[in-house]
This record gives sequence, C-alpha cells and structure tokens, in this order.
Amino acid sequence: MHTIAVIGAGKIGEVLLSGLLRAGWAQDRLLATARRSTRAEELADKYGIRVVDNATAVQEADVIAIAVKPQDAAALLEEFGAKVPADKLVISLCAGLPTAFFARRLPEGTPVIRVMTNTPALVDEAMTAISAGAHATPAHLATAEELFRPLGRTIVLPESQQDAVTALSGSGPAYFYFLVEAMTDAGILLGLPRQVAHDLIVQTAIGSAIMLRESGEHPVKLREAVTSPAGTTINAIRELENHGVRAALLAALEAARDRAREIADQTQ
Repeated sequence: MHTIAVIGAGKIGEVLLSGLLRAGWAQDRLLATARRSTRAEELADKYGIRVVDNATAVQEADVIAIAVKPQDAAALLEEFGAKVPADKLVISLCAGLPTAFFARRLPEGTPVIRVMTNTPALVDEAMTAISAGAHATPAHLATAEELFRPLGRTIVLPESQQDAVTALSGSGPAYFYFLVEAMTDAGILLGLPRQVAHDLIVQTAIGSAIMLRESGEHPVKLREAVTSPAGTTINAIRELENHGVRAALLAALEAARDRAREIADQTQ
C-alpha cells in the first residue's frame, strides 16, 4: 500500500482523503498538509491522519497529490519542487495546469499525472479523468486509477482533452444544481410547495441519470420515449429550443474551457 501525501488539503484534497479512508486505506498511509493550523487540527481530528509540513510530506510519501489552487502552485513548487525525489509520483489536482507546468519545476524525469475529478466524489459517484505526463508510465497511471476508483468512475485520456473535461464534468455538477434550482422555482410558480418541487426534481434527476448509465441508450432515444405527439413534453421542449437553451449550454461550456486555458496561461 502506497503512502499518499495530499499537499494543500482543501475541499478537493479532503475529498480524496475521505474517499481513500472509506475504501479501507490505512490512516498511517495518509499524510496531509494545510496552510492554516486550525485547518491542520481539523483534518487530524476528523480523519485521524498525520498533518505535517510540506518537506516532511514530500520525503515520506510515495505519491504526492498537489491539491492547491492553480494560482498557488508555482509558489508551492518553488518551496519544495527541487527536493522531490525523481522516483516519486506527483499527481496534480490543480484545474487547468498542464503536466509540463510541473515538469519544469520538478527534477528531470519526475512522473506527473494530471487528474480532474468532481465533487460527487463525496458520495463515491465522481467522474475522474486521468492523463499521463511525459515521464509517467502505465504503472503510474494504474496507481492513479487505484487511488481515484473508490471515488466513482475513472477514465484515462490524452492530456489535450483535459480542458474540455474541466468544462464538462469538473464544473458539471454546478450546471445540474443550477437546473434543479430553476426547475424548483418553476414548480413553485406552478403551485407546488418548495419541498415537494425539490423532491420531485431530485428523484427524477436520479432516475434519469441511472437510466442513462444502465440502459446504454442514446439520450435522444430516451427523451423521445417521454415525448408523445402533441403532448406536454414536446411543448416544453419547443420552448427550451425557442429560448436557445441548447446554444446557451454550448456557449457556457466553451467559456469554461477557455477559462481553464487562461488559468494555465496566467500561471506559466
């Protein structure tokens, strides 16, 4: 069993730590670092793991997961990047940052894996995309998959697709929450109590997602099964099309992807 250090255990770092513990990872094989002492105490009390300084984490861990904000990554690597033994595996959870960013700040040959996961990891239903840097081997990819598989589903893909993943599934939960919020308001407008509207929408969303995953059917086919001629559903869909909802989604995801690229450019 590898020893894992989560550098900068904020929200996403904590998601990884808690998921590994739920999967049976030994507490003494997990390390974390935190900028604030109060945060360090919180993590130690909550999970029973050691919270150490960055230098200790880098030396003792086999796998170093960097989970700081992208704009903080350069200063962090300035602190300890040159001290990372080249045989350690570095996993980046920093949205938008390419593996080349880390390779320039780490000893030559250090393997780096880029990972984009999302917040449903908190309920073991994440979608995690994993990409290998220049020096990462299939064995390194397998290690990364081992770490993130307990959080949900994993997929290995070329790093060139990671900005699109960030826009689609990394930010994706927010789009669904936004939709649920809007549909709840619509339910209230139609005369339903807020809690009733919320419960109806959430269960419908869960059921629809499970059908998509388990039926293997194209979403158009599933939508058509609900859409009868001259019925209520087709009238609603016409209004969605009239208001440009499809085009708005395309534009929104392009904007998210472009922002991921801007973050990378600003931190080079």
